[in-house]
Amino acid sequence: MAQLEGYYFSAALSCTFLVSCLLFSAFSRALREPYMDEIFHLPQAQRYCEGRFSLSQWDPMITTLPGLYLVSVGVVKPASWLLGWSEHVICSIGVLRFVNLLFSVGNFYLLYLLFRKVQPRNKASSSIQRILSTLTLAVFPTLYFFNFLYYTEAGSVFFTLFAYLMCLYGNHRTSALLGFCGFMFRQTNIIWAAFCAGHLIAQKCSEAWKIELQKKKEERLAPTKGPLSELRRVLQFLLVYAMSLKNLRMLFLLTWPYVLLLLAFFAFVVVNGGIVVGDRSSHEACLHFPQLFYFFSFTAFFSFPHLLSLTKVKTFLSLVWKRRVQFSVVTLVSILLVWKFTYVHKYLLADNRHYTFYVWKRVFQRHEVVKYLLVPAYIFAGWAIADSLKAKSIFWNLMFFVCLVASTVPQKLLEFRYFILPYIIYRLNIPLPPISRLVCELGCYTVVNFVTFYIFLNKTFQWP
Repeated sequence: MAQLEGYYFSAALSCTFLVSCLLFSAFSRALREPYMDEIFHLPQAQRYCEGRFSLSQWDPMITTLPGLYLVSVGVVKPASWLLGWSEHVICSIGVLRFVNLLFSVGNFYLLYLLFRKVQPRNKASSSIQRILSTLTLAVFPTLYFFNFLYYTEAGSVFFTLFAYLMCLYGNHRTSALLGFCGFMFRQTNIIWAAFCAGHLIAQKCSEAWKIELQKKKEERLAPTKGPLSELRRVLQFLLVYAMSLKNLRMLFLLTWPYVLLLLAFFAFVVVNGGIVVGDRSSHEACLHFPQLFYFFSFTAFFSFPHLLSLTKVKTFLSLVWKRRVQFSVVTLVSILLVWKFTYVHKYLLADNRHYTFYVWKRVFQRHEVVKYLLVPAYIFAGWAIADSLKAKSIFWNLMFFVCLVASTVPQKLLEFRYFILPYIIYRLNIPLPPISRLVCELGCYTVVNFVTFYIFLNKTFQWP
């Protein structure tokens, strides 16, 4: 079975790369000039190719650190020496875009390794499930499209997933170093480096919590009823756990590489005067709480075979009826957050080259009341996501939720690319779905990708 899994994996990776190369060829023919943010990224990379690394050569409209350009030069320069290509060819638009296609191959392999590590291998069918899950996430539409453009997404995901994998294998110094590389691609990736540290802390807390529960069982104390009571007990436990200097010392010795990385990040923020490198007026941080609701909706849409079913809806409605007071409070708080903290970025209203432009125009702008009517759907999606992660410990869930809030809420702009990493981390950690649901999910992704590529390549338009 293990040998067959190797053959299946090789076939899936080879076929995906072949299809990607054919699409890349179509992209290159149709798109010979820089597109969207490429007008900033490509010239900057070409300046680095020419050896012009001074700050005076930096484009002030670029918001991220130069990780993409440094890695690109590190890849294309040795290739030019080996192949004897001229600088004009090796630093061309097509070659620089191809760097992201190489990252996509790395992402495919990392996803497979992560599924092997995260998911238990206790069933004969799990080999096919892991490979199908890998293939599905490798062609995840929001990420897959940007494998063909010179954007930071592919490299950002590569280094973050690599850091997560090294964390799971216990190689934390390497994980922190890879987390730094991810930070150089996109500053918000520091949150997922902190997630790796949080993973370690959650493990230790779970071990201590089991001992605590065992003590209470031996003392024959009555168990608490209801999720709020359990959450209160967990938070009290965490407070007591964090008050112990012995525990803090042990956690520091475990997570010190990540602590050093976080200290370096805070030093960068102080020196830089903020997280964003350039174009700060268009990338201001704010408390945009509905971003969390948009992420729930986004996840429910792309994971609908796993999250949406008649049984789940019935279970949810039954739970709402049993705990109607709690759900009423959650609904009122959600409506308040939508009312007071909804922000509409100027790019969302202006740039009709993004799906979000059409989602906002055709859904949210139909009527002022629409954003409030969607609150029950947000709550169901949030519950379904939490329910699918119930196999994970409560400490892992708390840590993931904190990282999710930190990565989405401060963003003023509604942009699906910001949801890529939290979605992939989520999807990696839910139990492996049945093969039928995975095929349905892969079919959905294939349709979305086909429509996207068809529109992009055949329904082009120009601004005046």
